[in-house]
Amino acid sequence: MNTWNYKRHRAGKFFFLIFITGITFLLAAIVMYLWNAIIPDILPASPLTYWQAMGLFILSRILFGGFRFRPPGMGLPPHARQEWREKWANMTEEEKQKLKETWREKCGKKG
Repeated sequence: MNTWNYKRHRAGKFFFLIFITGITFLLAAIVMYLWNAIIPDILPASPLTYWQAMGLFILSRILFGGFRFRPPGMGLPPHARQEWREKWANMTEEEKQKLKETWREKCGKKG
């Protein structure tokens, strides 16, 4: 492996990690600002500190969104999902079993 490419790859990972960390801290500040600007006026709730906003942001990501860095449903386009559903519905039981076994082999899952 070329040493220069390896160093660039490691540097890229480092800067990506710094970027994601910065975005997380920025989003926590936005959550704090929005909460403190809206919620105390309409509900009997107290303003949030920065770290409470960070915890609320992380908790909401865990409960509702996960930590994917892409919009939900970006796997297959809707028409491709529909095509797979139709294909699956038209398969015989033997074809379904063969497809399941093929995917188990590709994914490395047992049973």
